[in-house]
Amino acid sequence: MAGALNFDIVLIGGGQAAPPLARALAKAGKTVALAERKYLGGSCVNFGCTPTKAAIASARVAHLARRASDFGLRIPHVDVDFEAVIRRASEIALESRTGLDRSFENSGNPKLLRGHARFVEPGFVLQVGEARVTAKQVVINTGTRTAIPDIPGLDKIKYLHSGNWLERTRLPERLAIIGGDYIGLEMAQFYRRMGSQVVVWERGPHIAMKEDEDVSAAIQKFLELEGIQFRLGARIQSIDDLNSPDVFIATGRKPNTDDLGLETVGTEMDQHGYVIVDRRLATNVTGIWAAGDARGGPQFTHTAWDDYRILVSQITGDGSRTTDRIVPYAMFTDPELGRVGMTEREAREKGLKFRVARFEMNRNGKAREIGETGGFIKVLLEEGTENILGAAVLAVEGAELVHLYVDVMNARASSTVIRDAIHIHPTLAEAVQSAVS
Repeated sequence: MAGALNFDIVLIGGGQAAPPLARALAKAGKTVALAERKYLGGSCVNFGCTPTKAAIASARVAHLARRASDFGLRIPHVDVDFEAVIRRASEIALESRTGLDRSFENSGNPKLLRGHARFVEPGFVLQVGEARVTAKQVVINTGTRTAIPDIPGLDKIKYLHSGNWLERTRLPERLAIIGGDYIGLEMAQFYRRMGSQVVVWERGPHIAMKEDEDVSAAIQKFLELEGIQFRLGARIQSIDDLNSPDVFIATGRKPNTDDLGLETVGTEMDQHGYVIVDRRLATNVTGIWAAGDARGGPQFTHTAWDDYRILVSQITGDGSRTTDRIVPYAMFTDPELGRVGMTEREAREKGLKFRVARFEMNRNGKAREIGETGGFIKVLLEEGTENILGAAVLAVEGAELVHLYVDVMNARASSTVIRDAIHIHPTLAEAVQSAVS
């Protein structure tokens, strides 16, 4: 097309899958463009994983300082500088984003195109900002945003959500969090440890609805001991029901696919707007692929990153890598929840034969020595093989410890490999072994 920029592959959206995918495809000899309308790095770098874990780290230091007497120390007063906490988290996010920006400076291939991208004609003709672009193949990697519930009066207030929380440098005195799942619970503990009075409103019968009830009940107990209140089975008729000047929305995500012109090329989406893909991440339109949260399924930074490896395999490799994979995840409350595989509820629904192995963290020597005895490890072991069907590690460093189970599951090995190994004493990893012994 005369006057258009022509590429073999155009990536729409600069989330976690895009930068490594763009570089890998360019290295394989493809001409590649990455279109991003705002910031590289996606939700993880800009307002999700990176800054939230930085803020949570500050909150944990404050929490430990308040517990100083448990360790024989005296810290008479803990003074939280909330503005400084937010500034630190923002600076770490900015450093990560700046690094991504610099990696594309002076790069002709892959080429970074700044601007909103959308299909404008059949045959993969796109408008990216002021530029007309054509492509032989396109990867949709546009991520998600907070799903805002329809609550009367919500539009009259300046509410917080996962995308804008870094903009608020004033600590809320009272904070109502709508949604008792992973984002809501992490932020509830963060704001509580900063000094806010926090109430979590959850419409379900228990928090962390995807988890087994014993796990979610234990998490709720930990948070209640810190002063967080819960309203379960909540039906919010009006924003006035919350009786809180500040509100944080954590009611799920919705895909950023509503202004891409996908109808122009006939790409199928589900009822929620997620792009429908097969196990190869291919859509119904040959040459259009989807990666990251926009394709539905597990919505984690690490799955988005693995999507890049799948697409490299599919587009320039032997096509052997697919979404047939074991996907672990974590909730970064304190203690953390590391999870992999099936829950007990899911295993029973499938009619599988298994036993539940459980180990309380207060029996682990290292946990007692460092004063972190809360939580437990729960493992589902298949009858006859002792293979791991699933595991929940609710413990200090639970997101790290669960990887021992993740790696054994990926190796298709039995839990006896962990049982029969020698683990260093004293370590938290001994608890992982004790749970399957």
